[in-house]
Amino acid sequence: MKHFLIYTNCHKDRGLAVTERIRSYLESRGQKCTVILQDMAREQSPAEGCLSAEGHTYTKEEDRPGYPEDAYCMIVLGGDGTMLQAAWDVRKAHIPLIGVNLGTLGYMTEVEPSCLEEALDRLMGGQASSESRMMLNGRVFYRDGRVTEDWCLNDIVISRCGALQVIKLNIFVNGQFLKEYSADGVIITTPTGSTGYNLSAGGPIAKPSARLIIMTPICPHTLSSRSIILSPEDVIEIEIPQGREGRRQQVTANFDGAHELSMSTGDRIRIVESEKTTEILSVNKISFLEVLHRKMRETE
Repeated sequence: MKHFLIYTNCHKDRGLAVTERIRSYLESRGQKCTVILQDMAREQSPAEGCLSAEGHTYTKEEDRPGYPEDAYCMIVLGGDGTMLQAAWDVRKAHIPLIGVNLGTLGYMTEVEPSCLEEALDRLMGGQASSESRMMLNGRVFYRDGRVTEDWCLNDIVISRCGALQVIKLNIFVNGQFLKEYSADGVIITTPTGSTGYNLSAGGPIAKPSARLIIMTPICPHTLSSRSIILSPEDVIEIEIPQGREGRRQQVTANFDGAHELSMSTGDRIRIVESEKTTEILSVNKISFLEVLHRKMRETE
């Protein structure tokens, strides 16, 4: 018997139809299931009414004390954003993830609802392959001496906050000054995140299992700025200098589009490859290039 965690985005699976379909299928075959409902911004929503259905009690994510040690894997229901949140939640537990696509493009969620039972059979039979994805750690050093940090699977985005104006960022790599960006911001991404905001900003696509760091400016105010690909051992530091006419700048460091750290002139963030990784399970015998081909055709 395997213990499966089902991590559900209630806004994607309204009424928990797919959640119940998975739970019923697994339990009817002697498997153990724990359903975890992702907290969506802690708002009063249909998620509030999802704590029980058909006599089953579910665990709401914000109230859950920890993940069971015998968890075999986590089945994530939603889109890529739900996968990113799940990866952040289990970063210390190191539980493998597999995504069921209830979103749109779904680069990270490989299982389609139409193939759900076949995928579950392969999971129960131990026929899934595992791929380790690198993560990033960002540590902010404030000018008053405080230090705080966070992690991401996709990207760390340094962007302006407040008025629509260009920001200046001083970029250092391994202690050496590289460039001053005048732009709307900069994206520091993993290969997994290369198909996200980085792609929209004109950055390159990387194979998710690769180990490298991509730095892409957002709307740079120059004709010569391009993405830069760095090794995973490189240390990136971004310093927030004074803005135009000596003005104090206010920016945010956003981790996977979900967790923000505020920064201002005199602060800096150091970004490195994290010691933590995310394990992604796959039950389909298709390559990343095949997935990429299909997704690119869907967006034509």
